[in-house]
Amino acid sequence: MSRKQIAVIGDGGWGTTLALLLNNKGYNCIIWSAFPEYAAVVDKTRENKKFLPGLKLPKGIAVTGDLERIKGADYYILAVPCQYLRGVLKKVRFIKDKPIVSVVKGIETSSLKQPSEIVREELGDVELAVLSGPTIAYEVVKGIPTTCVISSYDDRLARELQEIFSTENYRVYTTDDVIGVEIGGALKNIIAIAAGISDGMGFGTNTKAAILTRGLVEIARLGVKMGAKPETFMGLTGVGDLATTCMSEHSRNRCFGEAIGKGKSVKDVLARTKMVVEGVATTKSAYKLCRKYKVEMPIVEQIYKVIYERKKPRAAVRELMTRAKKSE
Repeated sequence: MSRKQIAVIGDGGWGTTLALLLNNKGYNCIIWSAFPEYAAVVDKTRENKKFLPGLKLPKGIAVTGDLERIKGADYYILAVPCQYLRGVLKKVRFIKDKPIVSVVKGIETSSLKQPSEIVREELGDVELAVLSGPTIAYEVVKGIPTTCVISSYDDRLARELQEIFSTENYRVYTTDDVIGVEIGGALKNIIAIAAGISDGMGFGTNTKAAILTRGLVEIARLGVKMGAKPETFMGLTGVGDLATTCMSEHSRNRCFGEAIGKGKSVKDVLARTKMVVEGVATTKSAYKLCRKYKVEMPIVEQIYKVIYERKKPRAAVRELMTRAKKSE
């Protein structure tokens, strides 16, 4: 029996990491990049220097900029930045007949749609699951014990994918709460920016603990209002992903926030960042959503003002700390 082929749409660090994980399990993997010239370089040098430097790709993983080469795969993994997802889907409509796994984290700013909603809007009623959780790419590649969640409204598909992705160092759970998983995965990036600002300003553990716990409250408030299960935010794709992203030195959202906390401008930091900082666009989306659903989200609101209204971080902290007193 021939080995199953899995195509990863997107050449970022996480998509490349999943290709490595699946290749080690014996699957044929191919990575599609939106940039053909870069794809050719990666395929030749066997290293994704831009997004996962220092790690060699085995010969079993092909990298291409040619869409024709990913046609006919058995499974597709969507691993592109949320704000580009719709545009990419218009190019790859041929994937709609096969199971699709989205690892996209964010909320489309123009429509306020979650990645799974965008996929169904563009491709129809496809077999779709969402993979998310506290998963730093470098740690997964090194085989450090990691846990994550596969979420789908189709329990059969969730269990099938659970089997495909699981290894002795990568434990996969299942849930049917797609909304909660996607909201947790998107909004934690905003709170990570806040945690990074705290680091950049030289604050300590007390401050970061406050940001994580109160940030989680805000994420859960909005998520539940949008139809998510409250308990999801106490799990891996809620508090788990939040903690990892707020603390890891590899978190680009936390690093972005740290630079802002040290006095750098948003424009300058983004200009120097090779990878997309998803939390920046997600902050705008979440700010709109909290108004739409009439949900109180003070941390999100202050991060929005820092990023989009040039508010000084110290003024934002002061406003958060001197808000009207209330019960927890």
